[in-house]
Amino acid sequence: YHPNIVKLRAAYEDADAVHLVMELCEGGELFDRIVARGHYSERSAAAVLRTVAEVVRMCHANGVMHRDLKPENFLYANKKENSPLKAIDFGLSVFFRPGERFSEIVGSPYYMAPEVLKRNYGPEIDIWSAGVILFILLCGVPPFWAETEQGVVRAILRGMIDFQREPWPPISESAKSLLKQMLNPDPRRRLTAQQVLEHPWLQNAKKASNVPWGDIVRARLKQFSVMNRFKK
Repeated sequence: YHPNIVKLRAAYEDADAVHLVMELCEGGELFDRIVARGHYSERSAAAVLRTVAEVVRMCHANGVMHRDLKPENFLYANKKENSPLKAIDFGLSVFFRPGERFSEIVGSPYYMAPEVLKRNYGPEIDIWSAGVILFILLCGVPPFWAETEQGVVRAILRGMIDFQREPWPPISESAKSLLKQMLNPDPRRRLTAQQVLEHPWLQNAKKASNVPWGDIVRARLKQFSVMNRFKK
């Protein structure tokens, strides 16, 4: 059991299927709360990333690769301001052994690591996906963006991230440094979940800027969230 992973309450089997009864999370999706809240800052983003990294650390310590980390798969347990955030949907997860490689292309395009597209990957892909979530939390759109799935794939393989344009200039260098290490195209040089949790940006999160971002980031998040629903 982990406080940030949805609980399995019961399981039933009939002639056609296995039915899983999960804990009810009434607080809504991560994105929806950010957009509704109207106040979002580096400090808030750090709190979310800490939860995501804790979930990844727990999974990897137990030999589980999630393979589908994305904001839609994080729900708040209740509507309270201090509600815990819970990871859900382990439908694409697999058990792995140290050094084992996988080739099946799974997950959601925006969050896929380059090595998934090259069909040769291990648990490091979860850190990449967590990095994409952080990128979206800080600027409102994913780092690798295009109108078509093919375009997204090309952008991921190209791996160019632009921190010069708005809204990046006022965001701390420490946050950008963490992002670069989580979105390193070389999985061997990518941070582990433990290293993410030990990064100065998370260690000093209480001192991080609490200045709310402008309407542009919120509007982008809203647009991206709506577009994701539309694609479903």
